[in-house]
Amino acid sequence: MNKKVLLAAGVLFLTAGTKDLSAAKPQENINKMEKLTLTKEWDKTFPKSDKVHHSKVTFVNRYGITLAADMYKPKGAAGKLPAIAVCGPFGAVKEQAAGLYAQEMAERGFLTIAFDPSFTGESGGAPRYMTSPDINTEDFSAAVDYLVTNPDVHPKRVGIIGICGWGGIAVNAAAADPRIKATLASTMYDMSRVNANGYFDTADSAEARNELREKLAAQCTEDYRNGTPKPGGGVPDVLPADAPEFLRDYYDYYKTKRGYHPRSLNSNGGRNATSPIPWINFPLMSRASEIENAVMILHGEKAHSFYFGSDAYKKLTVTPGKENNKLFVVVPGASHTDLYDQKDIIPFAAIEKFFDEYLRK
Repeated sequence: MNKKVLLAAGVLFLTAGTKDLSAAKPQENINKMEKLTLTKEWDKTFPKSDKVHHSKVTFVNRYGITLAADMYKPKGAAGKLPAIAVCGPFGAVKEQAAGLYAQEMAERGFLTIAFDPSFTGESGGAPRYMTSPDINTEDFSAAVDYLVTNPDVHPKRVGIIGICGWGGIAVNAAAADPRIKATLASTMYDMSRVNANGYFDTADSAEARNELREKLAAQCTEDYRNGTPKPGGGVPDVLPADAPEFLRDYYDYYKTKRGYHPRSLNSNGGRNATSPIPWINFPLMSRASEIENAVMILHGEKAHSFYFGSDAYKKLTVTPGKENNKLFVVVPGASHTDLYDQKDIIPFAAIEKFFDEYLRK
């Protein structure tokens, strides 16, 4: 069958039954929000800035889950602003590192939101503490939906920041959604890679993955019988004597006054034990080479997760005519968690320059 016949057949298929369809009653598809309980007091792990206005906002993703966010708007700002949506780390809430980044970037002239992912924190969705590569990627696009339709935002000047595991999700979102004009993946994890291959790819074999799948499948059966998911456990309350250095870094952030938050999964019971299931078969970086808009990968030189950022950067393709829009920035001497909240280490001046270049000019 030649191309003309195929095209004619396609047109016939698309137009067939048009009369009946136009007469049918359209199905209701309205963005109805869940009723969320949002904390009114300042309960962040960082001090409140007197340079920005803070407020709570909500929006709905394509799956009908209502997400809660903190909005930060620079005081005295006028006109339509460039905007940035921020999320992460994986297992954290918006009152932790995401909020710190959002507030800092608002001080630098951007309208920002830091949001809780689906099933987490103040956001909606059930069962609680679940994760999904598809839904979590959509969470970023839902934040973009909210920003591009906000009257205070320039709809063509919207970017995202993903921290830790949400750095990898941010790259995936940028590959899926061309409305995202600039993406920062800070101290990133590739959650699909670490779940499928183990840390440093030490379990990268079909045998190891199938053994893990057996355990996860058994847990699914147990969860169904019990009628409730089993928590997977967050950062331990007591560090083992032989804890690796990166676990000690996590403990110093999530389990101390520095970063503890009562709604944070990592600070408490963790995500559901079966959460790794979809990530094993979902390669986040599979379309990274197709991103045409700007991407910055930011990593600490001494971060245990450095290989995630380094390899993600290698997958990015230079866009013709935009030879400098893919960046890999290494922070000398910095660990993974240093880039969560250490403002004297996080290169916010370089981050501002990046977003200036692609959201303001």
